[in-house]
Amino acid sequence: MAAASGEGTEGDSDGGSEELVLTPAQLIRSLEQAWLNEKFAPELLESKPEIIECVVEQLDHMEANLKRAKRGDLKVSIHRMEIERIRYVLSSYLRCRLVKIEKFFPHVLEKEKSRAEGDPSILSPEEFAFAKEYMANTETYLRNVALKHMPPNLQKVSLLKSVPKPNLDSFVFLRVLERQENILVEPETDEQREYTIDLEEGSQHLIRYKTIAPLVASGAVQLI
Repeated sequence: MAAASGEGTEGDSDGGSEELVLTPAQLIRSLEQAWLNEKFAPELLESKPEIIECVVEQLDHMEANLKRAKRGDLKVSIHRMEIERIRYVLSSYLRCRLVKIEKFFPHVLEKEKSRAEGDPSILSPEEFAFAKEYMANTETYLRNVALKHMPPNLQKVSLLKSVPKPNLDSFVFLRVLERQENILVEPETDEQREYTIDLEEGSQHLIRYKTIAPLVASGAVQLI
């Protein structure tokens, strides 16, 4: 669980569940990283509900501070611009996820259905409800507009087979945040063989997405 704090971090004196406490700057960086990864990844990534919740709370806090500021203060305009920038990143991130859900909804729901217990969800509760409703509406539309007018043996359609999957073989640009060793790279041609590379911290690469997908999930690399 992530939480924003403007007063530093403190340990849990009760010894209960641990909570990751971020400064406002760290929270916004986490949002921006999630946004860029979601924007450039070909598949829907893990949901970040804790970050979204904390960013919304932080925006409310910043808005409240602005109301108490003196009128005409130059800092008010600067802080207002920062609030609008954060709102843009947040809305763009959520919009990007909805576009992917609409584009790959059967595969997204199938992946969520087959998720092992304890694995992180790729959908927030609201996104899951949206995806199920979108799929139900799509099936109803297809049935009413086309399928019921076709021969009985053609009145069933598999959306999993009909809707394209995310292209995990597409290439992405990335920046390495943590050094990685022995990353297995698949051959591009029949003449090549598999080989391994080391990713140095701070270096940038163009590489097949599925090769580094686990590194995106772990935060070791940043898509750019």
